[in-house]
Amino acid sequence: MPCLNEEDGVKNVLGRMPDIVDEKVVCDNGSTDNTARVASEAGAVVISESRRGYGRAFKTGIAAATGDIIVTMDGDGSYPPEEIEAMILPLIEGRADFISGTRFPLKIKGAMSMTSRIGNWGLTFWLNVLFFKHIKDSQTGMWAFKKNIYAEIEPESDGMAYSQEIKINAMTGKHRFLEVPISYTNRVGEVKLNWLKDGVINLLSLFKSQLWGKKKKT
Repeated sequence: MPCLNEEDGVKNVLGRMPDIVDEKVVCDNGSTDNTARVASEAGAVVISESRRGYGRAFKTGIAAATGDIIVTMDGDGSYPPEEIEAMILPLIEGRADFISGTRFPLKIKGAMSMTSRIGNWGLTFWLNVLFFKHIKDSQTGMWAFKKNIYAEIEPESDGMAYSQEIKINAMTGKHRFLEVPISYTNRVGEVKLNWLKDGVINLLSLFKSQLWGKKKKT
């Protein structure tokens, strides 16, 4: 879990973790509140990453994780720890290498603002067009994958585009990609996502990834 000032949310998430989770890693991305202390007291391994960035925090946290299967989620309480076991079942059964939790259709009305829904729809639309795919949720922050494939799918981005890039790398490589439905609810604490700024960056990243992929194949 990458966290930036999520002392209330991270406590909520860690307190709901199922017994199947062997290790809980929180990457504190320069918080100025009590996120690190609260996470540590809740039983998490806390890793500090002073270089800001959603993707940068994921990279540092995943590198520190020791499990064979990695499950990611945000520290704001919006993703469901209770659904981890069902989500990773295709990995355990050997039916997939990368699982992406799709939030759509939303099970809880009002869990996502209309602005976020429109932005997510636009970015997912362009991902599908550019890469000839058909996924429902390109921006979800809850995924699961086998740790031994990470070196092959690790994104370059240190920012919000990390999330869509890791899915692109998994889908366009030799790995079996699967979307499974998950619940999604209102976050705890302050919203940090800037859909205009982050949306434009993510859109440009999509085109960059598509062009880079073509260059690599030639």
